[in-house]
Amino acid sequence: MLTALFYPLGLGLLLAGFGLLLAALSRRRAGLALVGLAFVWLWVWSMPVFADWIRLSLEGRYPRLAAEEVLTAEAIVVLGGAFSHQHDWPYPDMSSTADRYWHGARLYHAGRAPLLILSGGRTPGRGPGLSDAAAGAVFLADLGVPAEALLLDKRALTTRGNAVEVAELLQARGITRILLVTSALHMRRSEAAFRALGLDPLPVATDFEVRTPIRRDLRRWLPNAAALAGATRAAHEYVGWWVYRVRGWV
Repeated sequence: MLTALFYPLGLGLLLAGFGLLLAALSRRRAGLALVGLAFVWLWVWSMPVFADWIRLSLEGRYPRLAAEEVLTAEAIVVLGGAFSHQHDWPYPDMSSTADRYWHGARLYHAGRAPLLILSGGRTPGRGPGLSDAAAGAVFLADLGVPAEALLLDKRALTTRGNAVEVAELLQARGITRILLVTSALHMRRSEAAFRALGLDPLPVATDFEVRTPIRRDLRRWLPNAAALAGATRAAHEYVGWWVYRVRGWV
């Protein structure tokens, strides 16, 4: 919750709030300066051209490979965060990050590894029902992945948790070389978290958000809510990276 204050919208609102407070306390010039800074801050983070640039600073580290181009390994690890479950719907609901599971199935069918590990618990706030891993197993069954090829971690709720829980499963099987599948935006922190535990992950990024080359026409310098949301996802990854570094997890 504290890190949310450092995200673009949270910090912009804090700046504007302090500015209004200063103005109310007869420090009009300083207050208006802060309000103006908040306006510029939110404008920049809401521009599609900036949102694409900051996301590409993370996604551009990883190639966009077809499943057949990926090297082979002992297991494929797919990180969760793609499903929720509603009371009035009998099936898992997928978010955009469900590309992770789809790509995991592609890699399996392409013969890149004989074992597919799904990591993800039931995150609070995503509704009752199946864990992410269990929901992913239902989805992969629909994609033709046999149950005997799956291994589920139903406890992990964070990227660090993914790494810890999967490392335990892999250690029991003597596996170190894995194909790590997650969204391109999330891969830098994920790969580092797995390496910090002595594993040898080969990053296989999917769910790319930015089209390249970045377009820079006039409309893309004007703010919109979708760009702010995309830039905030990138900010989340940078904040998460530094939190993990401070805690010694990467």
